[in-house]
Amino acid sequence: MPTIKIAPSILSADFARLGEEVRAITTAGADYIHVDVMDGHFVPNLTIGPVVIQSLRPHSKAIFDVHLMIENPERSVEAYAKAGADIITVHAEACVHLDRMLAQIKGLGVKAGVSLVPSTPPDVLEYVMDKLDLILVMSVNPGFGGQSFISSQLEKISILRGMIEANESAIDLEVDGGINPQTAKLAIEAGANVLVAGSAVFTGNDGDYAANIARLRHG
Repeated sequence: MPTIKIAPSILSADFARLGEEVRAITTAGADYIHVDVMDGHFVPNLTIGPVVIQSLRPHSKAIFDVHLMIENPERSVEAYAKAGADIITVHAEACVHLDRMLAQIKGLGVKAGVSLVPSTPPDVLEYVMDKLDLILVMSVNPGFGGQSFISSQLEKISILRGMIEANESAIDLEVDGGINPQTAKLAIEAGANVLVAGSAVFTGNDGDYAANIARLRHG
């Protein structure tokens, strides 16, 4: 079984002290810092941009896992790479030319990921597997926190794990949405090795974050 990585989503952090929160989850054992970028178009909400990511970068040496829930990502990926993203994930549904989009990301010297909303089948990735470093399965419909895990996505996770193994690749398989200790166990059993969690990590005070992360990682 691959090592399980935990990627706390700062969307659930206290934005009044975001730098402190990023330092706290890094100290608590977070593998990735998951940054949800929303544009108010591809998804209803509006969140943060490159300037905030750049300001947070000095607060952690963990991997910055930047998830772009935006239209026309080709216009913005360079700014996010320069701001300090280590991984940039775009939505298959937002890209007309997905192969070219992934090549553009990798050309910026960062890792490339693709996210799939719950209604998108896994076979859309069949011809870009060679360009992927990460696949993100949305186990909720993107745009809002606090939603319940959509159990149908477990089959998708399992199919994607099979595709990764068939390609003999080291692609991370990440799951985001409704992750708590119970659903984390199900996602891991289905084949995920990276778990994005918001409220399940940012519960209690800073001193509780390590235990919260451990519960997700080990079930």
